[in-house]
Amino acid sequence: MADKSLKWSENVSGQFYVDENCIACDACIVEAPKFFIMNDQDGHAYVCAQPQTEEDIKSCMEALECCPVEAIGNDGAN
Repeated sequence: MADKSLKWSENVSGQFYVDENCIACDACIVEAPKFFIMNDQDGHAYVCAQPQTEEDIKSCMEALECCPVEAIGNDGAN
């Protein structure tokens, strides 16, 4: 499970985030490219936009579920 105390600073504020356990596997970017982006310099993904619609949330949840190291967190609506 992702730890919000280990969130990357690049994450935009809101419901979803990526923490320091990310291994840069690209799974979240494949599943939800509108919401996750890779920091190639540091080798980790982060949330670049928060979902606004139910379809967007579903896309982000699919990314969360496919993360092999559980580095994506969902804290609910802020």
